[in-house]
Amino acid sequence: MQADHSNRRAVGVVLVVCVVCAALVTTAVVLLRPVQQANRLLDRQTNVLAAAGLLQPGKSVEELSRQLEPRLLDLTTGEFVQAEDIDHFDARRAARNPTQSIALTPEQDIAQIRRRANSARIYLVRDAAGAIKTIVLPVHGYGLWSQLYGFLAVKRDGNTVVGLSFYEHAETPGLGGKVDDPKWKGLWPGKQLYDEAWRPAIRLVKGPVNRQSPEAQYQVDALSGATLTTRGIEDLLRFWLGPDGFGPFLAKMRKEG
Repeated sequence: MQADHSNRRAVGVVLVVCVVCAALVTTAVVLLRPVQQANRLLDRQTNVLAAAGLLQPGKSVEELSRQLEPRLLDLTTGEFVQAEDIDHFDARRAARNPTQSIALTPEQDIAQIRRRANSARIYLVRDAAGAIKTIVLPVHGYGLWSQLYGFLAVKRDGNTVVGLSFYEHAETPGLGGKVDDPKWKGLWPGKQLYDEAWRPAIRLVKGPVNRQSPEAQYQVDALSGATLTTRGIEDLLRFWLGPDGFGPFLAKMRKEG
């Protein structure tokens, strides 16, 4: 009887400890959620500013982010749509929801993302007169080991690159991880995304780009020793610049001037 009583007491103590721990974890999650959301927003704004070339020493991200105008875009129509809480729109969650995304066929899915959300949060940067001067687009696709997530910034012509920056990936350090190299990122500004027929033309090529070639405006040096990561970046850009990505929106921007 004493052993049975001792066992019941031990089980009771374990249950109480479990309940207390669960309550503490739940409370911590609830209390820290606003902080986590604020940190995610700050990190996203930092990377958007980096792609758009707007980061400045001595100025806070909060101050610089006032230049950013977030808008929710319908990827099928290329039209803006209303969003009640655009800062907390989660494209990854939307892509997992069959009612908020589409499944891509193997022919469509050159970026290997499987599903594409119906909407995307983009950012507009306006000049002093209020005209759009830069558009920042979220892009992602599979490299060698991971999905690469980044931002592509283009001028108002929907064709000239302002910057490309990846903020999340698990590519091999020193190889595919060179996407973080400032020198490589510095090769992108000024490149053209589309050819004269408005087909995605941007390419990553082996060796230094021949600046005398007429194709140089569409070419960026590939990542040395990282063939599959390079191919993944090229494919994800072709996807997001195409008809299933931001192609309809960029065509609309070009048409409207």
